[in-house]
Amino acid sequence: MSYLIALDQGTTSSRAILFKDNGDIAASAQQEFEQIFPNPGWVEHDPFAIWNTQLAVLAKVLGTSDINPSDIAGVGITNQRETTLVWHRRTGQPIYNAIVWQDRRTTSICGGLRDKGLLDTVRSKTGLLLDPYFSGTKIRWILDHVDGAQALADQGDLVFGTVDTWLIWQLTSGKRHVTDVSNAARTMLFNIHTGQWDDSLLAELNIPRSMLPEVLASSAEFGFTDANIVGHRWPIGGVAGDQQSAVFGQTCFEPGQAKNTYGTGCFMLMHTGDQGLASANGLITTRLAQWGATPSYALEGSVFMGGAVVQWLRDGLGAIDASADVQALASSVPDSGGVIMVPAFTGLGAPYWLPDAQGSITGLSRGTTMAHIARAALESIALQSTALLQAMSKDALCHGGQAVTELRVDGGACVNDLLMQMQADLAGVSVVRPQVVETTALGAAYLAGLHVGIYQDLNQLKSQWRVQRVFEPQWSTDQAQAKMAQWERAVAALT
Repeated sequence: MSYLIALDQGTTSSRAILFKDNGDIAASAQQEFEQIFPNPGWVEHDPFAIWNTQLAVLAKVLGTSDINPSDIAGVGITNQRETTLVWHRRTGQPIYNAIVWQDRRTTSICGGLRDKGLLDTVRSKTGLLLDPYFSGTKIRWILDHVDGAQALADQGDLVFGTVDTWLIWQLTSGKRHVTDVSNAARTMLFNIHTGQWDDSLLAELNIPRSMLPEVLASSAEFGFTDANIVGHRWPIGGVAGDQQSAVFGQTCFEPGQAKNTYGTGCFMLMHTGDQGLASANGLITTRLAQWGATPSYALEGSVFMGGAVVQWLRDGLGAIDASADVQALASSVPDSGGVIMVPAFTGLGAPYWLPDAQGSITGLSRGTTMAHIARAALESIALQSTALLQAMSKDALCHGGQAVTELRVDGGACVNDLLMQMQADLAGVSVVRPQVVETTALGAAYLAGLHVGIYQDLNQLKSQWRVQRVFEPQWSTDQAQAKMAQWERAVAALT
């Protein structure tokens, strides 16, 4: 049997998972790291906390497994997307903390680009909206606010990378400055139709092209791990942003298939084939992980506060001792008692795109308990995801496709049965949970496995996907619509 290692670098923790070639997990390790909040709406990470925790969990997996390292065929990397790092080309030292995808500090930069009439240009070339979510304006902010940074960049002395690029740089001792198409597509600097960095967008943001990494397919030769760093020399054969990696791990290889990942945020993607479709309903168009020469595209909607709402209940309100306790607390009441939570702690993402919105809890009464608030918090995850699914189905119908009828789910929060049933009830579709819910890491392993020859084609991967449980809707259409109407009124009250 051959093995593959997936490095899964997330927003709040780093993980390493050792997969058997049949897709089963042989060993795993996880380590959280500090979240830095310098100002309201700002979110940062220490670049070396990202690297050191990722290296530590890799070492732990290797140390706790009895697998011979020579049986490990390759390494795949999947990562939090849009998070932006800039470092010195020669020294490898970052010039600023990583600015996290959730960060909203570049709202004014986006507004300036919008005032220049660039909204349609950005949308047509990159598939994205002018929003602080994406990497391009984060680079601009760093160059503006670190002394001497622009001059260094103009001289070719600075490089930019999303988290995958930073990890590959570290793993290869600075020999490789590369990324994949799925991560490049999240920068607001990459033309998703030509597959190239866009010189006109770079000029608008005054970002030198020399800062940018080489863009490869997602299953490709990204370099080799330095044996002096990790103890072994393995090919890095697969790289994809976490959500595109999850699509690959869920084997959603056909147009019309959709998945939702329940992590810190929630991210829903629907495969749209080899053409990028424009959304009329607040979604973005993005590149999927690419194996082979033909690109694949998806419609995507992003919920900024998904599982992070449960973390807030734990850390902010002290309502629960551990995140796993939320299901029991929420289940202790039959419903939310009219309470609606809109967790716009870092603005609202798709399909609303309200970067300045702040969170709210409405419908409180003297009878409201913490259990009602906990249930409303869980419902907010399903409500936001339902809004995405409805927008996605509308777009699919507009382009001659079909509404989504099945939603494949993954991510840490999908193990919450109550949340999954809420999702099925509100969305009115079958919610399908696979046996291996770590599909983000699995997708990276699959991409690496294809590159090194462990797998021959996509059909072989599809044959390994197995269902653990299906949640069917139990609500009537009227019930679901009434709840969604409450949600929409609460969102409208934010503006």
